[in-house]
Amino acid sequence: MRTITLDILNDKALNLLKDLELLKVIRLRKDSNTSNVLSNDLIAKYKGTMQKQPISEVDEQLNNIRNEWE
Repeated sequence: MRTITLDILNDKALNLLKDLELLKVIRLRKDSNTSNVLSNDLIAKYKGTMQKQPISEVDEQLNNIRNEWE
C-alpha cells in the first residue's frame, strides 16, 4: 500500500474519489497535518490587511505602474 497526498481542485474529483472508496479501491482519510482552508477562513485571515483608499489614489497608482512598463 502507498500513501499519496492530493490537492482537490474540483468537487467532482472528490466525488469520484468517494466512489472509488465505496468500491474498496482506495481509502480516504483526513490528514491531521494539512489545514483545510475554507473561503470564510481566508476572509478572516486577510480581513483588514488592505486599507481603504480613495479611487483617485488607486487610479494614480495604476497609472504609475502602467507607465513603468513603457
